[in-house]
Amino acid sequence: MFQRSIIFSCLLIMAGCASQPAGEFIPYYQVETTKPYDDVLAELESAIAENNFRITGHSRIGKVIRDRGTKDFPDYDTIQFCNLTHAKTLLLMSPHSVRHMPCNVVMYNYQGKTIVSTHLLPTDTENPELNEFSVKMNALLKQIVDFAVEQ
Repeated sequence: MFQRSIIFSCLLIMAGCASQPAGEFIPYYQVETTKPYDDVLAELESAIAENNFRITGHSRIGKVIRDRGTKDFPDYDTIQFCNLTHAKTLLLMSPHSVRHMPCNVVMYNYQGKTIVSTHLLPTDTENPELNEFSVKMNALLKQIVDFAVEQ
């Protein structure tokens, strides 16, 4: 009987840990292309600028690892970008939304393809105005990624 109560208690704790409050699930948008990596990277930087965002960080992880002696290490890049007008709007709606900033895109090669992925803003929060804003931002983020991988 004691073992059953321990097992039941553990199951309740695990179920509580598995559930997330509304708005905490972070979806991702990912596409792949056979377009050369450097071309995708250049198009991504261009699309970010053309949509009035400013690149705030660019980590060339693969290049740095190669520079430190691992010759054939593949490309991995992360690009962070922000638009202060959008940031202000988002933060005025919800100060907690700072955890979704800046926008982030990752790129890497995998099995002969260039993979591009970005995290999207949650659209299922308890704030309808925030959800509406997030839908618009998600469309913009997808547009940036799609532009970069177009053939």
